[in-house]
Amino acid sequence: MEDPAVGPLDLAARVDEALRVQAVAFGLTEEEILVRRHIVLRHLATPGARAYGAVTAAGRLVGFVYGLPCDRSQWWASVVEPYLRKNGADDWLDDSFTVTELHVLPDYQGRGIGRRLITTLTDQVAQPRSLLSAIDTDSPARGLYRKLGYRDLARQVRFPSAPRPYAVMGAVLPLRRHEPRHGTRERTGR
Repeated sequence: MEDPAVGPLDLAARVDEALRVQAVAFGLTEEEILVRRHIVLRHLATPGARAYGAVTAAGRLVGFVYGLPCDRSQWWASVVEPYLRKNGADDWLDDSFTVTELHVLPDYQGRGIGRRLITTLTDQVAQPRSLLSAIDTDSPARGLYRKLGYRDLARQVRFPSAPRPYAVMGAVLPLRRHEPRHGTRERTGR
């Protein structure tokens, strides 16, 4: 299987293809896809929003990532703010870049594509920190985020209509490229 190229993605033009990737990788219904389509297009209108894709030589999108500068007035920030405040971490909502979605087709997972997508995205932003949310379980995605330097800022975060709780994670940028050596201190961003 070929190694896809990672580069800037015109997500507005390829939103339906990207949502098919997300539907397979994350398990979305047709109704959820329609709702998310509007959300993605609205997010892309935010100044500073960026998207990158993993595309095969044949032009097939096999993974994507996008995000935008965090703003406390955004829906996501308003939901996570009380959880972060309870843990003394609500300052992370200021001067951070939020990774909104990261998905790779299952056949392409485990090949470093997700890592390349998220590091390429966050390397291009002006903010000194990054936030994201992930289902609060011990998953390969959470393992990847930890390896990159993300740490839990809040757990058991409940989003309206989401059946499972999420964890909000934060990392100082640039993201880590290698595992920390035993005995070294992690960066905290504070």
